[in-house]
Amino acid sequence: MIQAIATTGRKCAEDAVQLAKWAAEHAGIPYVPRDNLSGRALRERCGVDFILIAKQGLLTLSTPDGDLFFHPNMAHLRLKNLRFGSAGQGDRMVEAMGLTRGMSVLDCTLGFGADAIVASFAVGPEGSVTGIESEPLIETVVGYGLAHFKAENWPIQEAMRGVRTVCADAFSYLQQQPSDSVDVVYFDPMFRHPLLESRSLSPLRTVANHAPVSPEMIEEACRVARRRVVFKENARSLEFARLGFTNIMGGKYSKVHYGVRILG
Repeated sequence: MIQAIATTGRKCAEDAVQLAKWAAEHAGIPYVPRDNLSGRALRERCGVDFILIAKQGLLTLSTPDGDLFFHPNMAHLRLKNLRFGSAGQGDRMVEAMGLTRGMSVLDCTLGFGADAIVASFAVGPEGSVTGIESEPLIETVVGYGLAHFKAENWPIQEAMRGVRTVCADAFSYLQQQPSDSVDVVYFDPMFRHPLLESRSLSPLRTVANHAPVSPEMIEEACRVARRRVVFKENARSLEFARLGFTNIMGGKYSKVHYGVRILG
């Protein structure tokens, strides 16, 4: 059974139709004309759970648990801290990765793209960030947003444009990469035990890949990375021990910590 379709908003122009058709091809799902139907009626007619909607120049994924759409808000405050923060106010993820300008990052769990944007800002236009997302619907929404969303300032827009997205299984992608080919490989999987039930994350959890990262994937990441492999999780998670991370970074009172393998 088809799980998703692509369409437009109920009031649509030709550019929305063209974007919906592009999204359908990119995600590998059918395009269906809206015909002024409600979302519920369209779901019933097509027998689907998810509707990828093109409207106002961007893409929204309508799910049974709410709408998933791209917006850089989740990265905005972190970039402010990096740009204007006083001594001691940086970004824990950037510190864990040891990022400086010109470095290359492979983010194996793109999600909403916030971590990839922050990494892109830290490495600058001289560096590179590639975001891997295994779920085509998420990669289509976030990848298009990174390339086309008009941010409120140039630094965050430049950081968004610096992220290249790839729809692939992260383990398979890592296996195809040469040894020592990027500086940092990063993982931020769906937490085994979420810290809180966030409404904004509910649509992502509905469609995201919940498979745990395997020790074999971490070892493959260590082969591909030149400098570090970094794994983000709940501060009290047992995942760090399971995956062989003994160097744990993060604030004393932070709910999130980073397992770090320093290589080379």
